[in-house]
Amino acid sequence: MLNWKRSIRGRILWSTLISFFLAVFMASIWNNFFVLIGTFLLFFFLFMDNIVRYIRSLADGLMRIAQGNLDYRLPPSRYDELGSVANNINYMAEQLHDRIDRERRIEKSKMELITNVSHDLRTPLTSIIGYLNLLKHDDYGDLDEHKRYIQNTYNKTQQLKKLIDDLFEYTRLTSGEARLSFRPVDLAGLMEQVLTEFEPLAHEQSLTVRKLCERERVLGLVDAEKFVRAVDNLLMNALKFSVKPGAITVRLFERGSRIRLEVENRGTPISKEQELLLFDRFYKAEPSRNDHSMLPGAGLGLSIARSIAELHGGHIGLEHRNGLFTFYIELPRKEQTPPYPERG
Repeated sequence: MLNWKRSIRGRILWSTLISFFLAVFMASIWNNFFVLIGTFLLFFFLFMDNIVRYIRSLADGLMRIAQGNLDYRLPPSRYDELGSVANNINYMAEQLHDRIDRERRIEKSKMELITNVSHDLRTPLTSIIGYLNLLKHDDYGDLDEHKRYIQNTYNKTQQLKKLIDDLFEYTRLTSGEARLSFRPVDLAGLMEQVLTEFEPLAHEQSLTVRKLCERERVLGLVDAEKFVRAVDNLLMNALKFSVKPGAITVRLFERGSRIRLEVENRGTPISKEQELLLFDRFYKAEPSRNDHSMLPGAGLGLSIARSIAELHGGHIGLEHRNGLFTFYIELPRKEQTPPYPERG
């Protein structure tokens, strides 16, 4: 027999049978055919009233959801087909709510993108216009001041170019248009080249660079150009926010099926809330952490590094304790990597 509580058909069947037997019993007392029909309908409607009222509540709930109240949920008080309908309606409302929230966040993010880009581009552009206006009207005291204006204008154009390059790179990486060219690369040798170019910048900022690599060679399947960009962004981040004088430590090693690159530096401690925001686009550290001798950026460096790591099938993260920052990139290790001797 059909289950009374878990099937509408069982409910209808039992309601029909019980109503019929009750109607026959009443009709046998009154000995009247119309009593049979009337009592059958009466008992049947009474037994089915709960179902009818629940269907009405479903209809009312659907209307409220259709009118835009996506927080409304139907009470899942039944275990039959109508209960399944209520659960499905609630799931639909939840999905619509999440989708609309996501679209709102995307729209808000677009507006923030426009606002931040406008601000970041306007600042150096205003300075460039100011210096050019001074040069145009010969508003300088001597040749040294003239050279200083030109140098400042050049520095601002470089800053403007970097902002535009970062924005272009970020939008290309996050829009799905980036096409990576993967090939086996000796990451240890690649890091040696990157750090050779980076060390003079670090020395200018009173920072020493330490390199630690377990193997002579670490083979990875990467897009070399994009991977270098990600590593360079981590190094520049450490350069900006290190306590000076100090040191930046770069480690490269293999653990099981993963390759891990770490960039470690000591800086001013930040809160857990700030840690969660570091990889968000356009997030910038507080002014107290900025080194004013460095050109300001758009706050896209770590976001670009994260996108590149994810396009490689890896991920990026931060380990922070009492001002000791360790940014890391983990990538899947290339299969059948030949064994190389470990460094002693």
